[in-house]
Amino acid sequence: MKKVEDGIEFASNTKSLTIGVELEFQVLAKSSLDLTPRANDLLTRTSLKELTKEFFQSTIELVTPIYNTIHEVEQYFKSVLPVLHHEGETLGLTFAGTGTHPFADYRDRLITPTARYQSLVSKNRWLIRRMAVYGMHVHFGMKSGEECIKYHNFFLHLVPHMIALSASSPFWHGVNTELAACRPTMYEALPTAGIPYRFESWKEFQSLVGRLIKTDSITSFKDLWWDIRPSPLLGTIEIRVCDGPPSLSEMLTITSFLHAAAHWFEENKNEWSLVESLDQWVIRENKWRAIRNGLDAEIIISNTGETRSIRDDLERWVNKIGFYYTLLNYQGYYNDLGSILALGNSSQRQNKIFQTTNSLKEVAKLNNEEFISGRPSKVF
Repeated sequence: MKKVEDGIEFASNTKSLTIGVELEFQVLAKSSLDLTPRANDLLTRTSLKELTKEFFQSTIELVTPIYNTIHEVEQYFKSVLPVLHHEGETLGLTFAGTGTHPFADYRDRLITPTARYQSLVSKNRWLIRRMAVYGMHVHFGMKSGEECIKYHNFFLHLVPHMIALSASSPFWHGVNTELAACRPTMYEALPTAGIPYRFESWKEFQSLVGRLIKTDSITSFKDLWWDIRPSPLLGTIEIRVCDGPPSLSEMLTITSFLHAAAHWFEENKNEWSLVESLDQWVIRENKWRAIRNGLDAEIIISNTGETRSIRDDLERWVNKIGFYYTLLNYQGYYNDLGSILALGNSSQRQNKIFQTTNSLKEVAKLNNEEFISGRPSKVF
C-alpha cells in the first residue's frame, strides 16, 4: 500500500479558476439575538443539501456548488438565502455572518457530538473550545499540484488585504478587543493554523504533510487550518483567512477581488516570478498590522522596509487587475469595493454603533440587519 509520505495525489481540475464558497453563519435566537444551539433543528427542517453542521451547534455552514463566475455564486445565494430566512422564521431563529458574535459567551457553546469533533477537543483542549468564530473559505480550481503551489505563494502577499476588507470581528465574549479582526488570532494559537509556509514545489508540500501525518501532528488535511492551503482532495487552492462577511454584497465584493486577482496571476506568472518574494517575517508582520488596524493599516511592501497604506496598496491592486474586472463583467462588484474603501468595513461600522449607543445588543442588531438586507448599513 502506498504510504502518505510517498506522495499525495492532487485531484486536478480540467478547468482552472472555477470557484466555490463556504460560509459559516451564526444561528441566533430571534428574541435575544444571542447564539443558540439549534442548528440541528434547522438542518432537520430544511431540504437545502448544501447546508451542513459545524463544530458548534450554534453554527451552520453553507457550501456552494462549483461555479465559473461570481455572478453564478450571487444567483445561488439569492435563491438559497430566502429559504434559509423562511425556515429560520418558523423556528424563531435568525442569523448573522460576522467573524464573531459581539456578546455571546463562548463557554456556553455546545459542541456537535461527532467522533471527529470530540477528537479535536481531546487534542486541542481549551484552545478549540473558544473557537466560536465564523469565516469565509474561497476555493479556486487548480489544474495541478504545481500550479496550486504557485497560487499559494502568490496569495500570501494578499493576506493583509483580505483581512482588511473582511474585518468583522472587533468584539468577542462581550469585550471590545480594540482589534479590527480578532478572529484570526484564535487560529494563531493552534500549531497547524495561521500563516502557512512558502513552498518551492508540490513535492516539498507533499513531504511536509507526509511528515505531519507520520508524526501524528495531523490526522488529515482537515487539520491544516492555514490561512491559505492546497486542498488536494478537491483539487483547489483554498483561501481561509477572511472573516465572515456581514452581508451578501460584501461577500461578493471580496470574492470578486480575489477571482480577478487570480485571473491576473494566471496570465502574469512570468512577470510575478521577477518580483522579489516578501520574507516570511514581512508576511507575518503585515498580517498582524491588518488584524490590528484593518483598512487603516500601514503595510510593509519590500524586504528593505518600505511601507504603504493598505488603502493605497488595495487601490494599486485594483488598478492592476482592472482589466479582469471588465473581462469577467465584474464592474458592479468593482464599485462595491470602492464603497468599502471609502466608507469602511464591518468592524468600523460595529465600532461606530458601539461608540454611539454603548450597547453590544445594538451591534448584534446591526449585524443581523445587514445579513437580512444583504447590504452594509449606513452608520456614518
